[in-house]
Order: sequence, then structure tokens, then C-alpha cells
Amino acid sequence: MSTHLAASPQAYRESAVLTAPPERLVVMLYDGARRFLYQAAVTMRNGDIQTSHERLRRAEAIIDHLLSTLDMSQGEVAQQLESIYVFCQRLLAEGRIRQDAEKLDQVSRLLSELRDAWDQIASAPQTVSL
Repeated sequence: MSTHLAASPQAYRESAVLTAPPERLVVMLYDGARRFLYQAAVTMRNGDIQTSHERLRRAEAIIDHLLSTLDMSQGEVAQQLESIYVFCQRLLAEGRIRQDAEKLDQVSRLLSELRDAWDQIASAPQTVSL
């Protein structure tokens, strides 16, 4: 009889996060934000303001984290990302106030484009300098 227990899905997720390179973590953050935005938009359209607010807060927290961890010493790319994240924050605030799920969808589309770019970076072969 084996005493080996299968790891939980939560354990696999935690392991993936702990072992992922930084570029892959950014992709995971975008995926999470987009998932919460989708859930917020659906519940907003269904009139479930409480659930929509909670899901929207989670997406906003991810965008806040992405913004606060930008390395501004990286120049123009970091500045452009900062502008995009601030724009996303403004759209989400407008969406919350007006109960306009389209604003949430718009942010999700922006994050999707950024996610795809980061996914290409994360998937590129890494060269090792000696």
C-alpha cells in the first residue's frame, strides 16, 4: 500500500509560482487579472454588484502590483507600461462607478495584448553568457 498522496491543485499552483522565471510570473498575473475581470464583467451584467465588486477588487490589486513593481530604470518600456496600467486603473474606476462592464472588457483586451507579448518573451530561448 502506497503512502504517497497526490498533491492538491493548490500545491501544484504554488510550486509553479515558486519555480517560475519572472517573465512567466508576469504572464500568470495577467491571466489572473483577466480571469477576475471576466468574472466581474459577467456578474456586473447579471446585476450581482457585490460579487462584481469583489472580483474587480482582485483584478485591481493585480494591476496595482504590476504598477508598483515596475523597474523604472528600464526606461521607455517601463514608462509605457506605467501609462497603460494607470489607464487601466482609470477605466476600471469608471466601470465600477457607471456599472459599465464594457470598460472591464476593454481593460481585459489591453491586458491580453500585454500578456501575449510577455508570453513570447517568457517562451524565448534564454541565452547564457559565460
